[in-house]
Amino acid sequence: MEQGDVKILKKKPIYPVSSELRKYLRFYQRDARLPVGYHDLLNFYESFPVIDKNGKDTLWESPLYPPHEIDRLHSGLKKAYAMLKASGNLRIVEHKYIDRIDYCKFGNSNPFRIKIVNRLNDIYDYFYVKKADASRIYGLELEEIFSPNQVNYLVDGETLIEEHIAGIPGDEFARSRLRHTDYNPIRIAKEFVKFNERCMITLLGDMRSYNFVMQITPDFDDFQFRLRAIDFDQQFYEGNIKVYMPQFFKENRPYVELAMEYLTDKTVLQYQQEEQSSIMYQARSERYRLKELRDVSIKDKISTVDNIHQLREGLFKHYADPHYHKCESMTDIIELNIKNVIRQVNA
Repeated sequence: MEQGDVKILKKKPIYPVSSELRKYLRFYQRDARLPVGYHDLLNFYESFPVIDKNGKDTLWESPLYPPHEIDRLHSGLKKAYAMLKASGNLRIVEHKYIDRIDYCKFGNSNPFRIKIVNRLNDIYDYFYVKKADASRIYGLELEEIFSPNQVNYLVDGETLIEEHIAGIPGDEFARSRLRHTDYNPIRIAKEFVKFNERCMITLLGDMRSYNFVMQITPDFDDFQFRLRAIDFDQQFYEGNIKVYMPQFFKENRPYVELAMEYLTDKTVLQYQQEEQSSIMYQARSERYRLKELRDVSIKDKISTVDNIHQLREGLFKHYADPHYHKCESMTDIIELNIKNVIRQVNA
């Protein structure tokens, strides 16, 4: 695999959710009337930094709310959690309480992270309240359709709530566990190659190591690994082709070096083909949903003309395929990516 470095120079704008996208979300039960919204959580008067157990700044802040607002917010957040996890069944939150609300100024979505705790056994969970951004919603939908992972979220007006995706942050895993003697490095390298391929085909950008997590599952004779994206803000927006290839971010260099050390060109190609085959089967099994999403997104303004032209030129050079010159939108580009995958797998 090639190494490199790529930087995103400008902050991506937040794109509003169109009426057509809202109809799609309503049909697939992603639309809801939430009891508390993103803007409600912005009504704090002060905040202080959240420090981790090692005394390091986490880039999250803990906001302070007026006393008369706290009960209303906590009650609304518990109901929102019940809607996210159990279709609104409030019995699941009878013994739960909101332990803390954290706010992050870093990144595009400026999310709130909510910690909810079961007072009977101290088991806790997280979920997130964010600005509803069309790019992110398209990214979540494509993750649901094409990846082996399920995602859970709800949208109401300008608010999006999302469940927590458990796992070890990719940068932390690279720093402390990548070379763990109990882990098979080939399995980790294989997963990174497949993740890289999926991001490229579905145009999920900015997958630096802190934007994905590693999930580890003990098997009867070894450990299985899966990389999961946790940030979908940069879904088919940028024009630079390398933004959609995790191998080119300096933050991911430990994974690239592992792949270069343990994989050959032949095995890299094999793992890319495995991922392409998986995407092909998903495209076929979800063809109706994919068509509906395509019909919505192709009408949506979710990137710039310059970015579309730059990306289609980059993909033309990368794949030596002149058909990319006919693409007029990011949706056209993804559609051609998928068609090419199906042709290659069936060849």
